Amino acid sequence: MKEEAINASHGEGYRSGYVALVGRPNAGKSTLLNRLVGEKIAAVSNKPQTTRYQIRGVITRPEGQIVMVDTPGVHQPGYLLNRRMMAAVHDALEGVDLVCLIRDVSVSTGNGDRYVLDLVRQTGKPALLILNKVDRLQDKSEMLSLMEMYGAAHEWRAVVPISARKGEMVDVLVAEIIKHLPEGEPIFDEDELTDQPMRAIVAEIVREKILQTTGEEIPYVTAVVTERYEEERPDMTRIFCAIYVERTSQKKIIIGKGGERLKQIGIRARQDIEHLLDHRIYLELFVKVEENWRNSERALNELGISERGK
Repeated sequence: MKEEAINASHGEGYRSGYVALVGRPNAGKSTLLNRLVGEKIAAVSNKPQTTRYQIRGVITRPEGQIVMVDTPGVHQPGYLLNRRMMAAVHDALEGVDLVCLIRDVSVSTGNGDRYVLDLVRQTGKPALLILNKVDRLQDKSEMLSLMEMYGAAHEWRAVVPISARKGEMVDVLVAEIIKHLPEGEPIFDEDELTDQPMRAIVAEIVREKILQTTGEEIPYVTAVVTERYEEERPDMTRIFCAIYVERTSQKKIIIGKGGERLKQIGIRARQDIEHLLDHRIYLELFVKVEENWRNSERALNELGISERGK
């Protein structure tokens, strides 16, 4: 995909820029990105650390264009994988025009929230505060308390309460973000939704289905790579994805009894991919064992999880 300005002028007052979306794990960053873009480009689950690298979504409106950079949830890194995830967060914050801190209002404030807030303040960049999951609050005074606490800690350009899951107030959020971007031409063509290659989006969708259908440690020891993506005809694409785990016992769990779990992962992934492509696909999934891949520099490089984002 081309990352270049459109030739046609949009006139004075048109705004565009890069926006980093940061927050703790499970704050709703990827749900919001998918909602704003209008398509599934980032994996979503109720498990922490779903996003592993920067994912950029393009939101174009008559008054401006936002290039939203979804980042991994801020957490204490353990494995080399996690350290690279945190490097992706810092990398994203360096090159943006605006930072959006997204806060899940349905959970109590902890040390992680204070760490993310400090991270945003240290950038010195203009910032918006997004209070997400307001639909889950029984007592709205809790949100007012959060607004007071965060308002005293930092000078926000705006504070916007939303429900990313239900789509409530997201149009207001888009307007506020555009208002605080610099004037300029669009960065991407108006019909582009992301700079992610389709192979990467497919891998994200497959990994999302693994997250949704497995429990305990399995989601954290899996990685997905699209090894072949063949556009056989305009109405048929053949896709082959490898699912990596660290132990043979984990491979057995992914496959399931008689291959049933792997089959269900494939069925669910195929439905989403066909919706995205608007045509039929052939999807084949297979499981490979790569011992200790989360701590292997070679394996992480081969899986496309680099030291500087993606």
